[in-house]
Amino acid sequence: MRTLRLLSLFLSLALAVIFIGRFLRAEARDARETLTIDGLERTYRLHVPASYDDAKHIPLVLALHGRLGTGEGQELLSHFDKVSDENGFIVVYPDGLDRSWADGRGKTPSEEKGVDDVKFLSELIRRLESQYKIDAGRVYATGMSNGGFMSGRLACDLAGQISAVGIVAASLSNNTAAACHPTKPVSVLIIQGTQDPLVPFQGGPLGKKGDRGEVLSHDAAIQKFVALNHCTPSPRRQKIPDTENDGTSTKVAIYDGCIAETEVRGYTVDDAGHTWPGGMQYLPASIIGKTSRDFDASEVIWQFFATHHR
Repeated sequence: MRTLRLLSLFLSLALAVIFIGRFLRAEARDARETLTIDGLERTYRLHVPASYDDAKHIPLVLALHGRLGTGEGQELLSHFDKVSDENGFIVVYPDGLDRSWADGRGKTPSEEKGVDDVKFLSELIRRLESQYKIDAGRVYATGMSNGGFMSGRLACDLAGQISAVGIVAASLSNNTAAACHPTKPVSVLIIQGTQDPLVPFQGGPLGKKGDRGEVLSHDAAIQKFVALNHCTPSPRRQKIPDTENDGTSTKVAIYDGCIAETEVRGYTVDDAGHTWPGGMQYLPASIIGKTSRDFDASEVIWQFFATHHR
């Protein structure tokens, strides 16, 4: 509970920083919008890069926050606005109800209230495709923790609209994995720290006695998508240069040879915690673990997305 209280306090402070930053720098393409789904008003923040041209179709990235987070907080953590401006894609930061997502574990506040977040995100994509020149073959989802599990669920349940997902500080819930039958193959990238105190790298129950659900290990989640995409069983292995003295190091397993030119990648961040590599250390390392500075997860995720489309 102490971790959750500290996280909630941080997110409140983070929002204040964001709003001040928005006031100090002009960004005419930012907007906060609402969308009503099943009688519930849903909110999201949209960032359209200054380079947007109505004559050209561009990609769309959904960036999903973690439990107790918000869309604005996810932008602060991941700095995806900056990546969007540099690479020319639209990014949207939806808000989960009760600061949570119905990610398939069956234990989040949204799920306990019967919220259909797959429907919400599907309708959000359709709305943005009607308002902007979105390339329907280049729609992607990424997220942290609860948002990461939700991204994994979208790879299973929204494969007709999503081409690739990037999962950070999460894997795949047992429930989602058991029911995962994508209508199309989806490329998947998973980044996880081996010393994550909230989502165990080796999988198993979350919370006290599994009161937050049960999840696959990092390797089992990777293998689930390798099997779904019929990838070559033996991966190519790489290491990210350990250039920073941050106490972490990263290995990458790359599974290619998959159907429909999809790909599955697993990033094992040794000795890192429940964090976004290259992002803000939003709580002390003594509580959530270390943040890798050897690579920028947002840049890595975007480069992965950029090479996978339909």
